[in-house]
Amino acid sequence: MVGRRVPPGAGSAYATHMSDASFNPRAGTETGTIDETGNSSVLLVARCLVAGLFLWSGVGQVQGYDETAAVMIHSGVMSNLLPIAVFIEMAGGILLIVGYRMRLTVLVLASFSVLTALLFHANFFDHQQMFHFLKNCAIAGGLLSLYVAGPGKLSFDGLSVNDDS
Repeated sequence: MVGRRVPPGAGSAYATHMSDASFNPRAGTETGTIDETGNSSVLLVARCLVAGLFLWSGVGQVQGYDETAAVMIHSGVMSNLLPIAVFIEMAGGILLIVGYRMRLTVLVLASFSVLTALLFHANFFDHQQMFHFLKNCAIAGGLLSLYVAGPGKLSFDGLSVNDDS
């Protein structure tokens, strides 16, 4: 190709390595005890980090209840929904940390994140609102990643899985 410079011998070695039947990009992540515990620990940390956002937001809404209700009214949303939003954030954060009913929890929180992005941060001409819109979408993406990855063994859902080993 024109403009592409490959070091001598690098192309053939890479192609040989990638076509080798023994090449496994997931090497070291099989079901060994150390790896399962390590992966579960990472999932626990990920769950706690994401849950912290929801818990912090829920506490902030309770502390600034009147201001949050005013923002909701200004955005065209009934302020009567604020207790439901606080409950979703607080309960969802706690359930996320302990890993109970993970699939339902992450789907509810991801939906909540996208819904709040659309209701409160859809002014794409305002740079700050666009940032918050994208942040909420990124949170939803992280939650959907947890949906796919599962809760790990360090969770209520992970403890209830029967092991044949």
